Amino acid sequence: MKHKNCMLTAIAALSSMASFAQKGIPPKEDTKQTVVTNYATHLEYSPALAASLKTAPGWQVIPGATGLGKPRMLYVGKQGQLYVTRRDAGDVLMLTDKDKDGKFEEMTRVADFPGVHGITSKDNYMYLCNSNRVLRYALNADGTLGKVADTLIKDLPSGGQHPNRTMDFGPDGKLYISVGSVCNDCKESDKETATMLQVDPVTWKRKVFASGLRNTIGFDWHPQSKELWGVDNGGDFRGDEWPPEELNHIVLDGNYGFPFAYAKQEVDKTREDPAGTTKEILARASKPSVMEFAAHSAPIAFTFFESGPNKGNALVCWHGSWNRENPSGFKVELIQFDKNGKPTGSEDFLWGFLKGNERFGRPAGVAVAPDGTVYISDDANGVIYTLRQK
Repeated sequence: MKHKNCMLTAIAALSSMASFAQKGIPPKEDTKQTVVTNYATHLEYSPALAASLKTAPGWQVIPGATGLGKPRMLYVGKQGQLYVTRRDAGDVLMLTDKDKDGKFEEMTRVADFPGVHGITSKDNYMYLCNSNRVLRYALNADGTLGKVADTLIKDLPSGGQHPNRTMDFGPDGKLYISVGSVCNDCKESDKETATMLQVDPVTWKRKVFASGLRNTIGFDWHPQSKELWGVDNGGDFRGDEWPPEELNHIVLDGNYGFPFAYAKQEVDKTREDPAGTTKEILARASKPSVMEFAAHSAPIAFTFFESGPNKGNALVCWHGSWNRENPSGFKVELIQFDKNGKPTGSEDFLWGFLKGNERFGRPAGVAVAPDGTVYISDDANGVIYTLRQK
């Protein structure tokens, strides 16, 4: 059933219950580290606050839809529709901007799937996943999904502290699924946790592609080099400045250090040595990060521009800190890559959500349309922002 834009606010009631993870409240766990909890005060969305947002030069930001509850991951369809997963509501929305003014006039609920988070599409099918299942839906001509889904995977590892699975098809045609760690810094008992999985779309058998990744929700392939990159969330309870958030070049059989090392092979000295070896030995064998960012900024979505003047550059959504004396994150950043596919620096792309110790938004999902339009979801105030070049 379709609704006009003025009715989008009604759907927020379906998402009134938020998980501890979204509120920034960590699950209880046995730890001796001092816990700093400084939650930036939440401000409700208003047009005036949205008007105060700042963008990179040459861009403008438009509130495309409001009242969506807790929108998370985004995907742009073949006809320009924007698909939105809502983990808390357990559904997927399709938003349509008919007059191409950056504002969505129509909304259709196209799937109901408890805990849905990850989304991608290939060969006229839409793929959705929650913490332990991957479903496939036929794509109808109008962009809606078939009523009956095929269950492709039903035994992904338990979600624990990091249940937000994401997935996408790589240039090799394989399906990649990010599986976060069960807890903050424990040694995982399941070899598939804190990993990037690779799935054969013919047999649906899977293997660990890379390990030692605490929670790499955002990942994508560079459009020119075809290499895989991802942003990893560092551990909690280690102070305000360490460990940093990481940008990693993710390669087959690479181990990125978690839970014994972070960043550029930096040893977590709060941990005991594992049986039969030392943290230092494991750290030296790990892949170092390529870039680091402020601790606890909480990277979520990450995607490359496939065309246009920013082709080869990437956007990352910093969801924002809950355990840092001075809040960090709460913005979208552009990571610049050179012609060889190597990162060279970064700059703010969309910011202004954080005002001192108050915030009115938490960027979560990002998608870039073929025409270069950027969509950002804010799961704190239920907004989709549209960014266009002037």
